[in-house]
Amino acid sequence: MNKQILITDNTQDTQWLPLMRGLVWAYQAFSQYSNQHVKSLGLTPPQFDIIATLGNTEGMSFKELGEKTLITKGALTGIVDRMEQKGWVQRIISLEDRRSTLARLTPKGEELFEEVFPAHLGYLADAFGKLPARDRKELVKLLDKLRRLF
Repeated sequence: MNKQILITDNTQDTQWLPLMRGLVWAYQAFSQYSNQHVKSLGLTPPQFDIIATLGNTEGMSFKELGEKTLITKGALTGIVDRMEQKGWVQRIISLEDRRSTLARLTPKGEELFEEVFPAHLGYLADAFGKLPARDRKELVKLLDKLRRLF
């Protein structure tokens, strides 16, 4: 059965579709560009996300780590398990709440962070640097405005 969606003549109902497509396409292009470099550094995108998030911190709870990364709670545990096996991350009991476990970079993980994070920022700067500063500032404002709508 092939269902058709009824679109009314009211252009306000669908005028945001090009915006939605543009946002999705921009995100997909950014992800592809970023992930290609992350993989060249020998990491998966989720591993890089965790390393970048934990870098220069004393660690954070899994709940906080999940909120600050693009990784679902279900996947986070397995990814951290594998990173722990590589010696990049360690689990420690929180001193503030002994029921809570924190994820923290090991010295080996910190070394990796210090190597890959600046390299990736430089890679991204090559692309973002092609936008004039005023356009970047305007995009930040518009994206924040869009975020607040939701």
